Amino acid sequence: MVRFALTIVRHGETRYNKDKILQGQGVDEPLSATGFRQADAAGVFLSNVKFTHVFSSDLLRAKQTASTIIGKNKFCKDIVIQYDARLRERKYGIAEGRPLSDLKAMAKAAGEQCPSFTPSGGETLDEVRARAKNFFEFLCQLSIEEECQKEQAVLGMAGNGLETLEGKPIFPLRNHCCGLELNSDTDKDTKMLNPNILVVSHGAYMRNWFGYFVLDLKCTLPSALKKSQLSSVSPNTGVSHFIINLGNGDVIKPEISCICLNRDDHLADVNTENL
Repeated sequence: MVRFALTIVRHGETRYNKDKILQGQGVDEPLSATGFRQADAAGVFLSNVKFTHVFSSDLLRAKQTASTIIGKNKFCKDIVIQYDARLRERKYGIAEGRPLSDLKAMAKAAGEQCPSFTPSGGETLDEVRARAKNFFEFLCQLSIEEECQKEQAVLGMAGNGLETLEGKPIFPLRNHCCGLELNSDTDKDTKMLNPNILVVSHGAYMRNWFGYFVLDLKCTLPSALKKSQLSSVSPNTGVSHFIINLGNGDVIKPEISCICLNRDDHLADVNTENL
């Protein structure tokens, strides 16, 4: 059985986020001062998590957030962050660099709802979801291959008196989440998950990715999660955590449990005057 943990974090705030201007892929803004404070807070929040892999969008705001989070981590300071274009924000075409109100006006003129409207030169929601699906299946395949390597290593050590390879108790986030229904057996299994993957990405992209989890893969959700939260964009540096069970190596239809979605408890002490 192949099981792994997946933590997904939205990048910190940029000047364009604050001013409600669309960045998409064509505007590569750095984090604002507030964005760096948010990334610091997320890093402290996740500082005890022993990540085995870190992936980030190759856009600057995500790269800076991932670097800041890992810089605060007690176990992962030397880990190599892997940048992947599949994690980029949704492409908004002619609307990039323009106020969100302009996109809403374009959608209204076309007789469509804003979230599903595709401006000229932009990506459709289906195209964004296809990118997310492709990247997620890559993570599943990566986990399967590493499990095979681990099993081979264990077989190679048989009879030599060495301990078998095993994941470490690596994820304390459940202590920060409400509405969890984990029994002692589930808790024990969760602590042994390996790989433990961190991904840093973008708001609209993440909303589509989570939609794929829920609608296509029938992800199990926390009982306290409100339906409205599923369609909401994550706050800057919002943290979501999932447990993925691939069963007999089934990449197409894995079992997914959402432990928490878009949590922002770590931002309580960030200076709200600049949010």
